[in-house]
Amino acid sequence: MLYDTLVAAARKGDALDDIRFAALTRGRALVDLLDRQLQQTRALRLHPLHDQGGYGKHEAALRATDREIDRRLELCGDAEGRDAVLCLLLAARFDEVTLWQYRREVGALVARVRGWTPAEVAVMIERVFEYDMDFWCAEALGEVLTAAERLDAEGVAAVAPWLHRAHKQVLELDAGAHLQGSLTKRLRSLLAGVDPAVLPEGLVPGEEPWAAPLRERPETPPGRTWADFVRHLAGLSSPRPSGKWRRTCVSLIDEAGARAAAAECLRLLGEGEPLCSREHGSYADWASGDYHYHYLVHQNHRDLARGAVWAATLTGGPEAVPLLGALALRAGADRSGFIQDLKLAGAAINALGAVEDPAALAELGRLQAKIKDRALRKQIGTALLAAAERQGITAEQLVERSVPAHGLGPDGALERKFGEHVARIAIEDAATVRLTFTGADGRASRTAPAAVKDGFAGELKELKALAKEIRGTLSGERARVEAIMSDGARSWPFAEWREHYRDHPVTGAVARGLIWEFQGEDGTWRAAMESPDGGAVNVRLWHPARAALDEVRSWRERVMDARVRQPFKQAFREIYLLTPAEEETGTYSNRFAAHIVHYRRLYALFKERGWQSNFLGSYDGGHDGEARGEFGGGAWRACFYHEPAEGGFDHGPEYAATDQVRFERRQGRRWERAPLAEVPPLVFSEAMRNVDLFVGVTSIAADPAWTDRGEDRYAAYWRAATFGELTASAEVRRAALERILPRTRIADRCSLDGRYLVVRGDLRTYRIHLGSANVLMEPDGAYLCIVRGGRTAGGTVFLPFEDERLSLILSKAFLLAADARISDETILRQLSPSR
Repeated sequence: MLYDTLVAAARKGDALDDIRFAALTRGRALVDLLDRQLQQTRALRLHPLHDQGGYGKHEAALRATDREIDRRLELCGDAEGRDAVLCLLLAARFDEVTLWQYRREVGALVARVRGWTPAEVAVMIERVFEYDMDFWCAEALGEVLTAAERLDAEGVAAVAPWLHRAHKQVLELDAGAHLQGSLTKRLRSLLAGVDPAVLPEGLVPGEEPWAAPLRERPETPPGRTWADFVRHLAGLSSPRPSGKWRRTCVSLIDEAGARAAAAECLRLLGEGEPLCSREHGSYADWASGDYHYHYLVHQNHRDLARGAVWAATLTGGPEAVPLLGALALRAGADRSGFIQDLKLAGAAINALGAVEDPAALAELGRLQAKIKDRALRKQIGTALLAAAERQGITAEQLVERSVPAHGLGPDGALERKFGEHVARIAIEDAATVRLTFTGADGRASRTAPAAVKDGFAGELKELKALAKEIRGTLSGERARVEAIMSDGARSWPFAEWREHYRDHPVTGAVARGLIWEFQGEDGTWRAAMESPDGGAVNVRLWHPARAALDEVRSWRERVMDARVRQPFKQAFREIYLLTPAEEETGTYSNRFAAHIVHYRRLYALFKERGWQSNFLGSYDGGHDGEARGEFGGGAWRACFYHEPAEGGFDHGPEYAATDQVRFERRQGRRWERAPLAEVPPLVFSEAMRNVDLFVGVTSIAADPAWTDRGEDRYAAYWRAATFGELTASAEVRRAALERILPRTRIADRCSLDGRYLVVRGDLRTYRIHLGSANVLMEPDGAYLCIVRGGRTAGGTVFLPFEDERLSLILSKAFLLAADARISDETILRQLSPSR
């Protein structure tokens, strides 16, 4: 019988045995009804459905029992009601339906009846955590806490040990953030009334290093103040706290003397060793598995960590900026083997936005170039916009005015004296920051001398960290300025441009290698690399799509003759114009459709270039890919569609097939589809340039060893694409080679023929495709497979821009022009099949 089963289970040998036995004895009639209901339910399930008469009889009997239980629960008084709740909770583990069937009735009874005793509440708390379903456990605990909240102060104190354990167990439930947060708030409120100086069990993690400053409670002032401070930190459940929370936080920090503790928590989060899943367990209770990874904070303690981040920000100000940036990057970047924590990263980003200091804005600008997650990028944009509005300028102006100079002089350099040695950090060009050491003899070295390492170890570490920061700022500025290429409406007053671009110690290294257009007082725009001393009114970035063909040719010649390595491809930049086919389709482009690409490379490239995309997978919605990138200062968005090239995959396909490109125009907070003809030419060109890059880099046509795979379903595509018509990027490559080849030692052996670079060797003549860099041999057109090595032949050849494919083509050209000296057997066997 159910009663006997419950009595046996109630014998636990603890102080609550008598309470359980008494409730079951007094509620025996209800337990018997539950037993009858259980037997009738089982009988109904076992009865054959084709026996309608018998089935109906069982069903009627069960309904009658249900009604009798409902009447008993509705009519019971306080004492009988408390016994009924205990009986229902105790019976739940022995019945598949009791808890769920009577959950509402239990909640109503707990709220209605009076006279709850501490022992009864303790029985209920203990019983709730014996359920094996987190959500129902949390729901039931919420009802039990209603009874606990009706106890007087002495009663709550008596049940405090169970409340402490409940707090720790709630943190480990997978029951949803809202429900979990509500329960912890109620438990903390109850426990604070018992002893304000005692923190709830599990509130501060016992082993995580970042929380050590919160565990090491100071002897003075009194413990209650410290506990109030920690409880306040843990109460932050959003990335951006309210004004009231901030004011209370500052007050509690000062009362508890906790400024140093908050600052140290932030330092450990931003710079300390991450937690290891092998040593500290998984970052979430549901995240099991044998694979090894690192993380910053266990998910049970993210609210406390966010509170500590804001506490350090509110009291540390500008000093917290570098640590907030480091934390946002650690928690928000997608790195292999390191679990992202978007909530913690969001807290760091929003805290940066609250710091009234130019360094914070510069840090936000740097994060904008490095963080690819869509939600975090949106928070960065919001933080920048809010800061800009406070200063009455645009977000773009705010970013460019906040680029840190890092103490560099106008020449982009700074020096530090270490004894007899002088250390110098200098920005040599738009991609190079050099740290050198010069001794008393005047000789310079890139390696720190022993005297500096031994005598100035701390200062040397700081100097190297500064050089690293400068490299990060320079890289971010290069990406930021290039993004302006798609914004045809962006221009600057000459004085503003001169201050924040040309003469800036960091941005100037980028700006001085670019072509700009200067508008005179007569309204005429003139392009130049050297800015005029005066007479210019406005400045904008030069784009070849806005220039005449002869002007573009002229600038390419000047860049080559002056050996200018531009920060990014500008003079030789690809131009993508609307084609007749695209004018006919109207709303979409198929220019880059029907390519077979390596999917994971494609997805990684999306993130690297700042595009947002869903990940293809076997789940619902994972069979249609859409990558989105913003252009024109955020006013336009390009959408690049793709899909799995084959089925039968679990964690992302190996190959994807590309599809259409469409454009959308921002309308307030919404995006609306736009015809291609309405897309600004610079936006269209820059967006298609990105898509061309995605396809060109990840297409299987770029794999020189593909033919070694034997018969393959994509072989026909590979043959067609690897030697097909040139894209705009390949056409630019051809234009660059027209100027580069005459300056090389193999000029007399090379010529350009349509889509190929023809190289005359001693053994054979070779045709290198300017798109794929793959090689055909004359006179039979045989394919020559050359797998790239670690070094690039002809590496001393000046290139006006970075282009891995162009470097590869030149490398193969230098190799094949001297084919008689080739010693690689795999190549020689292809040159002479008889070998």
